[in-house]
Amino acid sequence: MSANTPSHQGTFVFSNIERIVYGRPAAQSARAEADRLDARRVFVMASRTMNRTTDEVQRMRASLGDRYAGLYDAMPSHTPRDAVIDAANAARAAAADLVITFGGGSLTDAGKMVRLCLQHGIDRVEGLDAFRARTMGDGRKAATDYEGPRIPQIAVPTTLSAGEFNASAGCTDTRRNVKEGYRHAKMIPAVIILDPAPTVHAPLPVFLSTGIRALDHAVEGFCSGKSNPASDGLFLHAIKLLALGLPAVKHDPADLDARLQCQLAMWVAMAARQAGAPMGASHAIGHVLGGTCGVAHGFTSCLMLPHVMRYNHGVNAGLQAQVAEAMGRKGEDAADVIAAFVAGLGLPRRLSEVGVTRKHFQTIAEHCMHEDWTPQNPRRIESVQQIVDILEAAA
Repeated sequence: MSANTPSHQGTFVFSNIERIVYGRPAAQSARAEADRLDARRVFVMASRTMNRTTDEVQRMRASLGDRYAGLYDAMPSHTPRDAVIDAANAARAAAADLVITFGGGSLTDAGKMVRLCLQHGIDRVEGLDAFRARTMGDGRKAATDYEGPRIPQIAVPTTLSAGEFNASAGCTDTRRNVKEGYRHAKMIPAVIILDPAPTVHAPLPVFLSTGIRALDHAVEGFCSGKSNPASDGLFLHAIKLLALGLPAVKHDPADLDARLQCQLAMWVAMAARQAGAPMGASHAIGHVLGGTCGVAHGFTSCLMLPHVMRYNHGVNAGLQAQVAEAMGRKGEDAADVIAAFVAGLGLPRRLSEVGVTRKHFQTIAEHCMHEDWTPQNPRRIESVQQIVDILEAAA
């Protein structure tokens, strides 16, 4: 690079999120935002557990009052197409002009997909074919050109998967058992409400493991080699917050301050990603483990991040050393630090613990070669066998 060329070049793209409300009660905040958006027919999508075993959804309905128009609480993990169509048909029948999602990452993605269906009159699973991202020659995916959803979304996440902070959605085509990507700038929720209180209803392993997912965002982004000084500071700060916050929640699940700290860390990591720092093989393999093998979002990062870091160590050892320091373990191997951190939270570390065995490895690896993050991995991945080798390390 010449002396007259800056060492850092890139684009920082601010998302279409209008506002993030944090530390305030979800029900009252949702009503205030519905009022601001002048929504008259609010359709709520909530997790079944949240709706049927807590009073959180009832509080939301009561707060919405005459603006409440309907509820859907039957969305499975990994957002299968048939359930998306069912939810979209229910939202259409309710004449929804605002969708509120109240639950984990699959539900957040479902809200994006439902809004896409409402925009384009999609009422059959086949109707989504034209909108999925296309695989390019280098393995990356490019969004198709279409009009984005006009109906807004308010997301109230109860986990730390962070899907509400991006304009993409994962939706599983159960005909092929493949999780596909959909993307449009207008798919991102208009409002995100970070209230730690409802997160206590998520099973503790789910909250903690999705926290590792948030850590995965920060670590892969920072170690990508394609970040910048502004994002680097945010990524490292997110790592520091999670290194403190997740063990505090493990120690005392009722600690709302610690839970909020984790939510803020999730936000900080995703803010850093607006500069375009890519994810790597941990996310690529995790995406396939979810759609093909049904492994929960958070667990995929628990299983894969340390092993992908070891695979990449030869090309980004200096960056990994800074990750270990941010975790409070300066001078130690970062992959070992994160593996020990996962173990300390009582989360799974081997593929065999979640029912994924060697008989699945070839299919997983083949699907990974079509994932958009695989070509972005810091150490180049050119063959199915390289993915199988990483899976073998995690077996």
